[in-house]
Amino acid sequence: MKGEGMKPRKRWVSDWWPNRLNLKPLRQNCPASNPYGDDYDYLREVQGLDVDAVIKDLKELMRESQDWWPADFGHYGPLFIRLAWHSAGSYRIYDGRGGARDGSIRFPPRINWPDNIGLDKALRLLWPIKKKYGGRLSWADLIILSGTVALEDMGVKILGFSLGRQDIFEPDEGPDWGPEEEMLTAKGRFEEKRLREPYSATEMGLIYVNPAGPGGVPDPKLSAQEIRFVFAKMGMDDQDTVALIAGGHAFGKCHGAAPEEFLGPDPSSSPIEQQGLGWKFNYKTGKGPHTFTSGFELAWSPTPTEFGIQYLRLLFQHEWEIETSPAGKPQWVAKDAPEIIPDAHDPHKRHKPRMLTADLALRFDEEYAKIARRFLEDPEGFERAFARAWFKLTHRDMGPKTCYIGPYVPKEEFVWQDPLPKRDYDLIDDGEAEELKERILTSGLSISQLVYTAWSSASNYRDSDRRGGANGARIRLYPMNQWEVNHPEDLKKIIEVYEKIQREFNEKQKGAGSGKRVSLADLIVLGGCAALERAASKAGMDLRVPFTPGRVDATEDQIEVEFYEAIEPFADGFRNYFRDPAAIDEGDIYTTPEYLLVDKAQLLKLTVPEMVVLIGGLRVLGAVYKYGKYGVLTESPETLTNDFFVKLLDMDIEWRQADEHRYLFEGYERGSGALKWVATRVDLIIGHHDQLRAVAEVYACDDAKEMFLRDFVAAWDKVMNLDRFDLRTKG
Repeated sequence: MKGEGMKPRKRWVSDWWPNRLNLKPLRQNCPASNPYGDDYDYLREVQGLDVDAVIKDLKELMRESQDWWPADFGHYGPLFIRLAWHSAGSYRIYDGRGGARDGSIRFPPRINWPDNIGLDKALRLLWPIKKKYGGRLSWADLIILSGTVALEDMGVKILGFSLGRQDIFEPDEGPDWGPEEEMLTAKGRFEEKRLREPYSATEMGLIYVNPAGPGGVPDPKLSAQEIRFVFAKMGMDDQDTVALIAGGHAFGKCHGAAPEEFLGPDPSSSPIEQQGLGWKFNYKTGKGPHTFTSGFELAWSPTPTEFGIQYLRLLFQHEWEIETSPAGKPQWVAKDAPEIIPDAHDPHKRHKPRMLTADLALRFDEEYAKIARRFLEDPEGFERAFARAWFKLTHRDMGPKTCYIGPYVPKEEFVWQDPLPKRDYDLIDDGEAEELKERILTSGLSISQLVYTAWSSASNYRDSDRRGGANGARIRLYPMNQWEVNHPEDLKKIIEVYEKIQREFNEKQKGAGSGKRVSLADLIVLGGCAALERAASKAGMDLRVPFTPGRVDATEDQIEVEFYEAIEPFADGFRNYFRDPAAIDEGDIYTTPEYLLVDKAQLLKLTVPEMVVLIGGLRVLGAVYKYGKYGVLTESPETLTNDFFVKLLDMDIEWRQADEHRYLFEGYERGSGALKWVATRVDLIIGHHDQLRAVAEVYACDDAKEMFLRDFVAAWDKVMNLDRFDLRTKG
């Protein structure tokens, strides 16, 4: 074959300079890449979907076995459950990435992971449904709906389902899935036997753990340890974990009919005539009884298309011994057990019960075993726990309940949905907003404090799972009020000032018989807006910063404490905060503050120009960690000018390394040699990186002062309202 054995040539910029800061995550999924066009609004389209008709079609499709990919046990339900599970199951609480909300399992790298072998076939089986409903039903919704309908069709009383997941049309390159360069390896993923952040799977190409055991070693107790900390990284407790494993493994089977040497390349690497179908198995028919997905060859239950406790009963009823699958993988077989497990394709054959090492973890781990035995004794309780865990698994990245759509959305609200109280008062008008701004500006709080607090409240939002944001004013509650980057001691005093202003205003309104009130959440954002207007006036510019009231204040019982403890940031380039400069390795871009800046900007849905203009504005406003001097490149702090860009690009300044970690740098005047500025890597990357410098040059020009103000305010307003799902229909 032509080109066989040749290495791919260096074609792209990233091929030649792989350690160069990559800005592509900030340019993904632009409107031009969506074939439906700018006017398409999926959230509007899906509300016209006949969900019951889709469900009916799915149930019919699941029982119509196709010769090109025969259904195990005559039912595609178990395959669709696996598809939905693996679409949602890569979610991780640390950065909210990897879930099901955008249908990204259709693209690399996820569709090519060894853990997802065979799911390309599941997608093609669903194509007739997608084709029929077109733009009214996204792949992302269809994938989760197919698994949920499969559960219901096989006997589970499901909790509910929401529509509203919008498809992307290119691979999501935002997540860092791991440092490995080979699949099913774990080099560099662990640090002192703990998974490094942000990773949540134990090996590249898995969604959770190696089913054979840690590193392929079939030790159920060690497997339980891995399962526990991996599922915790997904936001699941022990009960969720046992319910999901025991409930999911009530259905279907694993496939490993022959050694992996017969397995063809992944979908992206497969020959063009296979049309995106990968993993061709060149053993006998390569399908049906001759299939390979995981390399294990077993079914868990004698009723693999019916929900129940058979899996749990067999788990505790038998003693288990190790064996090797036809593909060479370690698995467990029940000792002296009758052949009660039906064959997936031959009604005349039966097999002994078999389990994975990860299954036996539920028996040999003390805590898991308690829960599993309780489920065994209480089948209805088990079903309820599984239904709740499944709903959580498949909806955890959808955000607040206000984002949910459809007739089957549960009435219950969960703490992982960041619930908020219902507003029971009238909103302030523009005149009252102006009155409150004046109160804030004369309260003794500085421009830097007002801007920093508003930014801190809003910028903890992340679009990956629509968590956080200014609505709710969670910044005043534990644990966010103790985050180091939020200045806990200073924040306490600032919140006390805002509470006084709120109390006096609301009492005045009440005394006047008015139903108007103002929330702390609105006041914090309003304070930032007032500070920007004052900073612009100091620069001689008349500026009006948009403000839309309507935020409410969350209560402590509406905070998912464990979640917000787990996501405390160790870096925030917008506030020039980096906890551990010793961690920087310039040979590895992923350890640097500038990489983490881009990572956060992507979670905030920012473009490259928006990221750059926000950095420049926040710096001259003095809204930096500890209100220090790092990156404040201006002689007039708290004045909203383009000074940051002018000074950064000034060739009369020479920058020199200022600490051993190459985090801090000092700027000296070339002529006098006098020290002029101190900045961080995040500041200097704006002038060093060619694309970022090109944007900075635009804002540094003499005629760009008004454009800088306009763009900064627009980007600021965007961040302040990222979580205002009540204000828009599009996600």
